[in-house]
Amino acid sequence: MNISLFISFRYLLTKKKEKFISLISIISVLGIAIGVMALIVVIGVMSGFDQDLRDKIVGNYSHITLNSYKIFSEQDYESIAGKINSNPAVAGMSPYLQGQVLARRSGRYAALGIKGIDPRTEGRVTKLEKYLARGRLVDLTDNTVIIGKELAILYGLKVGSTLDVYSPQVKLYPLKIVGIFNSGMYDYDLNLIFTNIKTGQDILGMTGQYSAVAIKLNNLFLADKVKNELSGVLGVNYALRTWIEMNQNFFSALALEKFAMFVILTLIILVASFNIISTLIVTVVEKTKDIGIFKAIGMTGSDIRKIFIYLGVSVGIIGTTLGMLGGFSLCWLLKRYQFIKLPQDIYYLDKLPVSIQLWPDIALIAAAALAITLVSTIYPAAKAAALKPVEALRYE
Repeated sequence: MNISLFISFRYLLTKKKEKFISLISIISVLGIAIGVMALIVVIGVMSGFDQDLRDKIVGNYSHITLNSYKIFSEQDYESIAGKINSNPAVAGMSPYLQGQVLARRSGRYAALGIKGIDPRTEGRVTKLEKYLARGRLVDLTDNTVIIGKELAILYGLKVGSTLDVYSPQVKLYPLKIVGIFNSGMYDYDLNLIFTNIKTGQDILGMTGQYSAVAIKLNNLFLADKVKNELSGVLGVNYALRTWIEMNQNFFSALALEKFAMFVILTLIILVASFNIISTLIVTVVEKTKDIGIFKAIGMTGSDIRKIFIYLGVSVGIIGTTLGMLGGFSLCWLLKRYQFIKLPQDIYYLDKLPVSIQLWPDIALIAAAALAITLVSTIYPAAKAAALKPVEALRYE
């Protein structure tokens, strides 16, 4: 073993005569550990929010949405369906139409979004069928509707009930409820209802027309690439938007918040590094005699410097390891027992999501902690290396 590394381990592990130095060392380790643990938990929660909301958004909407600049007829859909399906990255597609209606129940009114879908192909592009808590997608026939859980609770509705809907032309359509879905997104479950395409076309006055085509890919992260390929094939009459573009501001805000939290909580580790500086400075003063002896028997200033660098880095490694263990444990408890509940109408979620990503999140946290620790050892180690043997042993 390297002599400098051996001596640093002896200083770290042997019982110190000066209890004050031991206390500062413990505080240094705990400071690093708390900072790392806080970073892991907060970044894990931020990553959980990002992943959970992305899954819900992708589950409720398609990877790519195709719109037309002109009237989008059923004939148009048939002519472009083959071109879209010819792309090997496309896993499925389904036409739909969307608009606004006024719903009435027991004298209460609400403006709702209505989406007319094809029950045979909707399962290829969204997770609506998986979200159904009551009913089946195949039951969505003429003059029937599937509503969200929150809307059902608000109006006291259930499968078999009737929801009166007024079209934009102020025509009343009584729709029988055949399903209730729960996507986990409050606004979505409260403000959107589903009918089949024919019923939707009748209500919105769009007979033989579609609003858009939903396209699902084998890999959602290929959305930009496939969008460009389809744009070249379909021509200028059609516009395509990816799931990233439709939620650009949302995901940008999450990324900014995550970076800001990383910077803010890294300051905890930076503050803890001052304890390491204090520990090493006091240790240098206590070991002045030892340093003089080491230099007298031939150790160089570089060897002395390494002793205290290794000592400080060891404190950082111990603190980082304890912090990572504590962070992983707390994240596991949050994910396993979900003891922190959230108001769903504010956060779109009912529980605190946690996602641990070893790369890049955990790797960056560990690297930042060790880098700050290493920098904090430079000054004390340099002071120790600058001591002269005669001065170190003058009063011994």
